[in-house]
Amino acid sequence: MAPVKGPLTDYLSFMVQNIFKGLGIALITPFTQEGAVDYEALTRLVDYQLANGADFLCILATTGETPCLTAEEKHTIKELIVKRAGGRVPILMGCGGNNTAAVVNELKSADLSGIDGILSVCPFYNKPSQEGLYQHFKAIAAATQLPVVLYNVPGRTGINMKAETTVRLARDCQNIVAIKEASGNLEQVDEIIKNKPDDFDVISGDDALTYPMVACGAVGVISVIGNALPKEFSRMIRLEFNNEFAAARKIHYKFIDLYSLLFVDGNPAGVKALLHEMGFIENVLRLPLVPTRVTTLRRMSEILKELKL
Repeated sequence: MAPVKGPLTDYLSFMVQNIFKGLGIALITPFTQEGAVDYEALTRLVDYQLANGADFLCILATTGETPCLTAEEKHTIKELIVKRAGGRVPILMGCGGNNTAAVVNELKSADLSGIDGILSVCPFYNKPSQEGLYQHFKAIAAATQLPVVLYNVPGRTGINMKAETTVRLARDCQNIVAIKEASGNLEQVDEIIKNKPDDFDVISGDDALTYPMVACGAVGVISVIGNALPKEFSRMIRLEFNNEFAAARKIHYKFIDLYSLLFVDGNPAGVKALLHEMGFIENVLRLPLVPTRVTTLRRMSEILKELKL
């Protein structure tokens, strides 16, 4: 007997499609000089992204300094962004950790209204096996009907999720729709793209590798540099989507020096300094993060002038 279709099955079918494509912004959290969340600056930043090519927003993740935010601040930030975006772009929200039960409980109890998907990072510090990673994400996928985007960033977590584990999760869990791949290993990216199901996507998690990853079949990026330069970075991706690789490569090369400077003193110190130079925010982070060095800031300022941005 064929499965019965109706509103619920149609809804679930829609929900498991990956809608996080093109330029995604790993949104920073601005702070005032006194260290409080600067909600006015955050509002301006969201408006800037929406007016300059952002295809979706990634909120309350690494670049947003989420470990240093209170539960009340995270709730207020989420509500502000959802309201300001007004459904114009999808919103992907960070929800991960190294305690599977706690992440599952958060997914089941949190107010996720206005959120279109979950970004969940590989467990950090306790360094699980590949089977542990598989079971962790399988439990997370089962705890929500929202699309889940995996996040592999071994430079921060201390563990690399191998391509075969990613593909296994993509095949076994219907609502795991994509991976933000930030291993820095293009061979691993190629292996995922080669073996993945058709309805599973790879998203770049590294600004500097976005050009080659999109050329290999990635569907976009969750970008740090996009906080400051969304229009330019969005243009590069769109050119690649149109198979205009030579023109896209010119934009990529313009940003080569800036890519490394953004991360040399830690993330989001670099992009916050850049946004401060552009007049968007105060150059304030919460400990243990500190502002980028003066020499780094000076060089970024010089590059901005050279780019005439």
